[in-house]
Amino acid sequence: MSTTVLDVQAVRRRFSSLQGDFVFLDAPGGSQVPDEVGDAIARCLREASANIGAPYETSRRVQQILDTARDDAGRFLGCSSDDVIFGTNMTTLDFMLSRTASRDWKEGDRILVSRLDHDGGVAPWVELAADRGFEVDWIDVTDDLRLDLDDLAAKLDDRVRVVACVIASNAVGSITDVKRVAELAHDAGALAWVDAVHYAAHEPLDVQALDCDVLLCSPYKYCGPHLGLAYGKHELLESWRPYKARPAGTTPVGRKFETGTAPYELLAGFSATIAYLESLGGMSVLRDYERELGRRFMETVPDSVTIYGVPTMEGRVPTFLINVDGVPATDVATTMAERGYGVWAHDSWYSVGLREKLPYPQDAVRVGFIHYNTVDEVDGFVSELAKL
Repeated sequence: MSTTVLDVQAVRRRFSSLQGDFVFLDAPGGSQVPDEVGDAIARCLREASANIGAPYETSRRVQQILDTARDDAGRFLGCSSDDVIFGTNMTTLDFMLSRTASRDWKEGDRILVSRLDHDGGVAPWVELAADRGFEVDWIDVTDDLRLDLDDLAAKLDDRVRVVACVIASNAVGSITDVKRVAELAHDAGALAWVDAVHYAAHEPLDVQALDCDVLLCSPYKYCGPHLGLAYGKHELLESWRPYKARPAGTTPVGRKFETGTAPYELLAGFSATIAYLESLGGMSVLRDYERELGRRFMETVPDSVTIYGVPTMEGRVPTFLINVDGVPATDVATTMAERGYGVWAHDSWYSVGLREKLPYPQDAVRVGFIHYNTVDEVDGFVSELAKL
């Protein structure tokens, strides 16, 4: 438990978007962004509009932005900056890296994906299997919507090349024991391939401790710009042949997998994001604060509201899939927006494998708290739910 106490009002003063009365409870779809991140992006465009490798000042500034972003990413993920890969977004990186990893796989090889996964972590493998004759199978979930590790163990064999899973579900908030997943995968000779998009917004990351082979996330979920960020084990990245233009740079090793000109202004914004998070005490401080918001919501929500999945804050992040008795989810979302609360209704939340296990007929409402939300916002939302 962190000893630092988050001053949420001081945090909120750093966001122009939070100065009005509207309450954003939609962080799982993308967080609000502090002004300093936008300022860093604009400053890069004004002062470093160039490309790397030229013998003049603006090019040197761009190189510094790129080097700093790699260092910041390595610190955030818990890895060497050499093993960081930037891309357009997580899904694009996943499509590219999955094809890179599978160059020497054979027809009949198997891929295991989790029912908790966002389809951005499933579709790359499904399409790859369709092209190459691989087999894709689901790892099932338990009754409380956690990853079923026994089912994973039963489905592993010597034909499995990769086990892909999320650390935290973007739909129901369940956290997966990825370290155990990696142990099981490695014992079977498979790669552990991790989607940390949702988890990275709420919990500290340490890829070394997780022992995963590949991990991907998206800074726009934790108050940054729209980017994709990936880690790969060093020896793995060194062994892969990348898809890229041949004259392009290949050092450090992560750069081998970055295609085209990097979005340097967004990398400047990414570094400002990491500086922002670190100025608050880091992800462990934010985690502790957010868990209290989640506990308050779960303890005060009216009996008319069903929360799907893990019934306590142990084993989940503060993301909740709910329905209100007798009120269609789309009506809940629309009414809440009219009353000043931003939540969404959707059928699957892009977790198409999980949707088959969820006991609601059409849509459900997703509510997601993040560190800039307040106790008063939680209480106000619960009060409005009770009026429906």
